[in-house]
Amino acid sequence: VQLQASGGGLVQAGGSLRLSCAVSGGTFNSYVMGWFRQAPGKEREFVAAIKWSGGSSTYAHAVKGRFTISKDTFEKTVYLQMNSLKLEDTASYYCAAGRGLITSTLSDPMKYTYWGQGTQVTVSS
Repeated sequence: VQLQASGGGLVQAGGSLRLSCAVSGGTFNSYVMGWFRQAPGKEREFVAAIKWSGGSSTYAHAVKGRFTISKDTFEKTVYLQMNSLKLEDTASYYCAAGRGLITSTLSDPMKYTYWGQGTQVTVSS
């Protein structure tokens, strides 16, 4: 399984970006796809996750109402639409895939098996 993240960039506070994660190399019906982020000097933190089958999603409190995770099954791509961006959203964003996750473990990066490279999001004032 390979994950390829893209879409990061520099944006002013209040602006929007859409991240993409192209998925290849397997079948994903039993997978959960997640987005995590890591700022310099901080631990990697959960942002959002979506179940490939069914499409139910969950969000970190910090981004709920501003970010939306979605998937395109045909294109095998997971998206993270980020609106109303804040300075504190600045980080490297990573997509990840894991199988067999339950609701209580969706935010645990250790439960995800496959990771893409990070894409940098920088929010300026």
